[in-house]
Amino acid sequence: MPTLKKEVRLSGRGIHSGCPVDIVVKPRDGRGVYFVRTDMPDAAPIEARFDNVGDTKMRNTTVGDARGAHVQTVEHLMAALFICGVDSAIIEINGGETPILDGSAAMFIDAFAKAGVTKGAMKKIIVRREVTATVRDVRRTLPFGLRVRLWIMDMVSGRRADGFVKLSPNGGDALEISATLVYPEKIIGRQSYCYTFDGTKKTADVFVKDVARARTFGKYSEWEYLKAHGMGRGADETNVIALNDAGDGTLNPLMWPDEFVRHKIIDAVGDMATSGGFVAGRLESYKGSHAMNNIVLKKLFSDERNYDIVE
Repeated sequence: MPTLKKEVRLSGRGIHSGCPVDIVVKPRDGRGVYFVRTDMPDAAPIEARFDNVGDTKMRNTTVGDARGAHVQTVEHLMAALFICGVDSAIIEINGGETPILDGSAAMFIDAFAKAGVTKGAMKKIIVRREVTATVRDVRRTLPFGLRVRLWIMDMVSGRRADGFVKLSPNGGDALEISATLVYPEKIIGRQSYCYTFDGTKKTADVFVKDVARARTFGKYSEWEYLKAHGMGRGADETNVIALNDAGDGTLNPLMWPDEFVRHKIIDAVGDMATSGGFVAGRLESYKGSHAMNNIVLKKLFSDERNYDIVE
């Protein structure tokens, strides 16, 4: 049950709420990652597990009760814990959203690496049978009226609702992720990226070097709309890649031309970490989303024949 050797303190603001927030990530005996809302003393600890994900509609992953004690945007923090080999921690937080920091996982990883990690192996969840989540699976969870509007928008725009996230067996030694984005904006277009993590320092170092610094992204012209609807209030050029209105450039420099899809690798790793362990299998994400990542985990664990657990 690997955990941190000492506590880590980080401060920032939530990308959606815009509110300042402090977190203290502490060692924990026993498996599991739990958030404790210090601003809500009567609230029970919130486990960061796939079956406790309350909302994915705000372009992030939220654990807990979205109408009560919850924590938004946990995916970058969860990815950092996973890459550092940690599956046990208590995270004290004085707000409803983790700090966005620079929009990537790099600052979390740096802080956890400096704290050090105890010896031990993460619980391994070996994928035995293929499971798939699709856009249609996500839309079935939406109100009927919204589903109809989305269908009409697809018909008018010619957009294909063909995204999916698939988990399949691969021998049980690694998490292999293949992600593909397809966006109308010229600066993104179609991008693909592959990453494999097998629990070794070598593959963790590859993540740190080639993936961890990739930032979240969005259109600058959408920011005012998002802020008016309670999203993106903490977003600026220091933590988000801002696409220009034409979609053929960015207002801040890119670290890599395909930084967009590299960030999707961070999101996928973070969402898979809500499994409660190390998912060993092949994850294929085509136009994927947090919602599909969550649904594919629910499908995986819906039948014990789909997986084996190695403690």
